[in-house]
Amino acid sequence: MLSDYIQAAMRYARYEILPDDNSYYGEISVCKGVYANARNLEDCRNELLEVLEDWILFRIHRNLELPVIDEMELAVRKVA
Repeated sequence: MLSDYIQAAMRYARYEILPDDNSYYGEISVCKGVYANARNLEDCRNELLEVLEDWILFRIHRNLELPVIDEMELAVRKVA
């Protein structure tokens, strides 16, 4: 489920080349605050994936809501 959620989020990634230094900028707008910048597109994708994973873990740790992506919902449940 987690890997499916991550893959779904990565499908929303958008990239652009920054004109000032020709580096790549990527972001996932459905996941507020998830962005990356790198010298080439492959590195930008890899960095964006790492940021997304950290972002998800942080939100779970803080019991913060995660967005529903492609009808997938991650929710933290208390275990007795």
